[in-house]
Amino acid sequence: MTAHIIAAVRSAVVPRGGAFAALSLDQLGAPVLQAALAQAQVSSDRVDEVIVSNALGGGGNPARLVALAASLPDSVAGLSIDRQCAGGLDALLLAKALIESGAAHIVVAGGVESYSRRPQRFRTYADGSPPEAYGQPPFVPWPERDPDMAAAADALATARRISRAEQDAWAVRSHAAALENRASLAEVIPLAGQSDDPFARRMTLKLAARAKEVHGSITAANMAVAADAAAFCVVVSEEVMRALGADGVAILGGASKGSTPEMPGIAPLAAIRAALHQTKLAPSDITTAEVMEAFAVQAIACVQGAGLDPDCVNRSGGALARGHPIGASGTINAVRLYHELRQHGGTGLATIAAAGGIASALVLHA
Repeated sequence: MTAHIIAAVRSAVVPRGGAFAALSLDQLGAPVLQAALAQAQVSSDRVDEVIVSNALGGGGNPARLVALAASLPDSVAGLSIDRQCAGGLDALLLAKALIESGAAHIVVAGGVESYSRRPQRFRTYADGSPPEAYGQPPFVPWPERDPDMAAAADALATARRISRAEQDAWAVRSHAAALENRASLAEVIPLAGQSDDPFARRMTLKLAARAKEVHGSITAANMAVAADAAAFCVVVSEEVMRALGADGVAILGGASKGSTPEMPGIAPLAAIRAALHQTKLAPSDITTAEVMEAFAVQAIACVQGAGLDPDCVNRSGGALARGHPIGASGTINAVRLYHELRQHGGTGLATIAAAGGIASALVLHA
């Protein structure tokens, strides 16, 4: 039994402090979930489970909050997951597993993230020392193997001999593609007065060259900004898809893999290899790809290392031109891929890296 996506929608991706700054996680996610069900023509009482990726929230169960706020039945328990940036793809892989095992027939899977409303975090100490605020939790047990993300990206650029000029050129390409296609993106639903991704701008190599340096070759122009967004897909069994008369996109396979913690940017290579092996595909079989652009160097290294055709990657721009809402970013890539495949057909790949040296990949076919 193959799982199928029959609807895929998202909010705009808005840099923190923007149009979504006042929205709680459930206020951000519920309208998007409802829009996904409406697009799928599935009534809320038929939903078996809701899976939500969230990385920056204050705990609890965001999936339950979003499900209840979206007027789903009390019987939908909601499952929240945190694999940082990779969680949005992992939600879809979990939905696939539930559908194909027969444990569920209709699952809504996605991610919700609010950088604007993320809670403050404090470390406490047994000796009574005052709590200390922190922004980023540890991703591995050893501090020396847990680099700052920008520092790790710069180390990747050095290791793969990817220059700042190449990174800036990728960023310029991303912004240009996003601007060219912004008005035609069918997946974005209006929310809080925002109906498209506002961050994309007319970036040039000259502007990128003047951007503030963050770490070595990594600058404010070639790394993604923190953002708020939500995205959801409706995943169903073949039986449900036929009964609805829907035209879905098949989830052929996917994988989540760990890699070297010191260089998380190339972790997608292991996930891509596993996903292609699982689906008996070669890189040349991929006609459309959505590769995460947390850093331009990460996207470049993954495209080169996986042997993907650069012309099939991020045709409508990527996170450099949108922003990076951590737990939602993987689903946003999957939503973008779904609509590209619905329009053009073929076989698609979505992939994303996460801190700690982990990554996920998803293969779809239309």
